[in-house]
Amino acid sequence: MDYSCQQKQHTNVLLVTLPTQGLINPILRLGKTLVSKGLHVKLATTDSALKNLSSPPNSIDGVHLEFFSDGLPIDYNRNADPDYYMNMLTKFGSINLSALIRSHAYKFACIIHTPFAPWVSDVAADMNIPNAMLWIQPCTIYQIYHRYYNHLNDFPTETNLNMTVNLPGLPAFTADDLPSFVLPSNTLRNFDIILNQVFTNLHKVKWVLGNSFMELENDVIVSLNNDGHVFLPVGPIVSATIFGKEEDEGFNLFKSNEKSDCIEWLNKQKPSSVVYISFGSLLVLSEKEIVSIAAGLKSTKRPFLWVVRLPENQKLPELGVLEEIKEQGLIVSWSPQPEVLSHPSVGCFLSHCGWNSLVESLAAGVPVIACPQWTDQPTNAKLVADVWGVGVKVKKGAEGVISGEEVIRCVEEVMSGPRSEEIRKNVLELKTAAREALRDGGSSDNNIQIFVNEVVSSCSSYSEQK
Repeated sequence: MDYSCQQKQHTNVLLVTLPTQGLINPILRLGKTLVSKGLHVKLATTDSALKNLSSPPNSIDGVHLEFFSDGLPIDYNRNADPDYYMNMLTKFGSINLSALIRSHAYKFACIIHTPFAPWVSDVAADMNIPNAMLWIQPCTIYQIYHRYYNHLNDFPTETNLNMTVNLPGLPAFTADDLPSFVLPSNTLRNFDIILNQVFTNLHKVKWVLGNSFMELENDVIVSLNNDGHVFLPVGPIVSATIFGKEEDEGFNLFKSNEKSDCIEWLNKQKPSSVVYISFGSLLVLSEKEIVSIAAGLKSTKRPFLWVVRLPENQKLPELGVLEEIKEQGLIVSWSPQPEVLSHPSVGCFLSHCGWNSLVESLAAGVPVIACPQWTDQPTNAKLVADVWGVGVKVKKGAEGVISGEEVIRCVEEVMSGPRSEEIRKNVLELKTAAREALRDGGSSDNNIQIFVNEVVSSCSSYSEQK
């Protein structure tokens, strides 16, 4: 077997990710970009991704798909015991990914993985393959975790929770502004352990590619690179639909038997009039939260499109307030979010502030009402309201639930309040900057080309050594 890099025009790259919606689509879109730059790309994830797919595709827009076992049956409930699942994934995922790599006749020029799978770096190092990580949160979060897990700065403790955190290239943060995993209140220790491995394993990662762009996070990116950490922003990594191009093919892990009528409904609404509400693919709202948001929407008298995600096989409860607003807006269980955000009738986005959703909103030029829950979302909300000035942050009640009155305040402030024009101006400027970054010769396009050139060069060097 000739286990070596092929010629320049056949440079092979392997993408590796866990099978979650928020990880697969960003790295798949990166893969499509690398294909457009002349690389041959394969995307590997665990075969549990096949659970809801009756006939998985062999490739998506030139990116070939492959699957390996995490050591558990496909139908196993991986949410039942996350610690056990991650331990099995680390052990058997490493073994089976290594076997998959060895099954190819050629050597991969690079392995690119998403976070939360730090063991991929160990596989790449053991097989002497250059390794890159696609960071799928803002560079701001990367800097916070880098400083926290390498003990370079002090962070809040149970005895000093009200301290201010000052980090290079970033504004001052309070505990409420920081990601949940660095706070003493964090109880999800398995994520803490994984992130610690990610940021103490970075010596095995040659490149960090970020789903951001220079014009969005210039100060912190420059600070990291000046400190000797290679962080190349290559985003925004979003659907082509956001930029008015033909809808690109994605990898949808969720069953959706319904045909969305969102766009048909939006076509009937006035420009910039609709409040779009979605809390991502993981968060399930409580009945109390649904009632509060519905009451607030009713009082605004504005049209709304609301994505309400429910546990599997459950239906939306029959609540009086939902019945009262059924003619005012549209409630669905799923929406084609890139199409929705790029629709001219959408005026603002009430969001949990997950990074994928936030980047889509910025690239589409839609102001944000930030309602963060956990992980990176509180920090993203800080950026939205206080750094970029592209929206507002909700103030939650004592029980952590947004009130109807707060929904009204935030919607009106963003849509028609004294700051609404400034907010819209700021988000439209970032919309323009996002497009410029991805154009030929733009900041992100240049960074992608730098990465491609270095990967091809490393492949050529390996071949010469053979």
